Amino acid sequence: MNSRLSVWAQNIAPSPTLAVDAKAKKLKAEGKDVCGFGAGEPDFDTPDFIKYASIKALCDGKTKYIASSGLPELRDRLSALYAEKKQIKNISAENVVVSAGGKFSCYLAIMAVVSPGDEVIVPAPYWVSYPEMVKLAGGVPVYVSASEENDFKITPEQLEQAITAKTKMLVLNTPSNPTGSVYSKEDLEALMKVVVKHGIFVLSDEMYASLTYDGFEAVSPASLSDDARNHTIMVSGFSKAYSMTGWRLGVMCAPDDIAKAVGKIQSQTTSNANTFAQYGALEAIKDSENAQRSLANMLKAFDKRRLALWEGLNSIDGISCRRAKGAFYLFPNISSFGLSSTEFCEKFLEEELVAVVPGIAFGADANIRFSYAVSDAVIEKGLERMRKFCSRL
Repeated sequence: MNSRLSVWAQNIAPSPTLAVDAKAKKLKAEGKDVCGFGAGEPDFDTPDFIKYASIKALCDGKTKYIASSGLPELRDRLSALYAEKKQIKNISAENVVVSAGGKFSCYLAIMAVVSPGDEVIVPAPYWVSYPEMVKLAGGVPVYVSASEENDFKITPEQLEQAITAKTKMLVLNTPSNPTGSVYSKEDLEALMKVVVKHGIFVLSDEMYASLTYDGFEAVSPASLSDDARNHTIMVSGFSKAYSMTGWRLGVMCAPDDIAKAVGKIQSQTTSNANTFAQYGALEAIKDSENAQRSLANMLKAFDKRRLALWEGLNSIDGISCRRAKGAFYLFPNISSFGLSSTEFCEKFLEEELVAVVPGIAFGADANIRFSYAVSDAVIEKGLERMRKFCSRL
């Protein structure tokens, strides 16, 4: 009997990170004292000056369709920003596409270049959605394990070995969700030599590029050379740096032919991203002084929480945790307890009401993911419960 569902719908997996967050919220709604470390969004509100700009646009009647690739002034400002901040050369507004969220921008990038049967190299640990997006395009995800000893970063040798005649794309996420690792300029130069040599694309997910610590800076592979730029599809957005997750605004900066193809796909799927929300995003770029002040305040809080959680986790017998250099996640190793990451997380939630994400969701069963986009009080309480839980294992 034929299934009522398509092969795409049957093969896609639900987002485990959203599932953990939903379960924690359900328990909280039942009155349980849950410490939720699952959410992948800042716990800060969107800055008022951004909200007011969007409200004004709404009141001024900016509620109609616009160009499907985005507000022209916003695309102009973004291309100038990327040229200045990311050092990407020879780009214009024509290379920029604004979409309904960074997740959709990543999906559009894959849809634009991946045909059924094409292979996409996905370093593990990986953000949960990359493999599923590849499958939706009919592609085949090829996993390359990045070792914890190498700070969860793949090497040029690993990349070279994974490439076949069917390889079309490499996915890079730096700073990384879930590990918080950051590829250096030297790391990227070595990887891009392999990429250019084989003529494949890099999907460079730079959503967390503004969130780095300890003096590290995120580098875009598109900035390294003209060849690198021509092989890089860069995805960014407003969700993390400006705490605008619910606004659903993602951005892609791509070579001419890719940007045009993505514009066509978007015109036949979502049309333009929310019109009046784009005016709020435009204000975030125009008022750089306010934007930098808001980002600095958020970074200061994240850094404090990062160090408190990192030191606390490493003080627990049986836990080891690398010091993340970006984003707002830590990815401790829990393999010494002899449990799978799913078993560990289920028991932890059941016994101590602490919600974390099992590492198997990211392709790393020896680890679990904590988000430190939570209050100092939640971190303190969560660590105390972690100590009690681990002492019983």
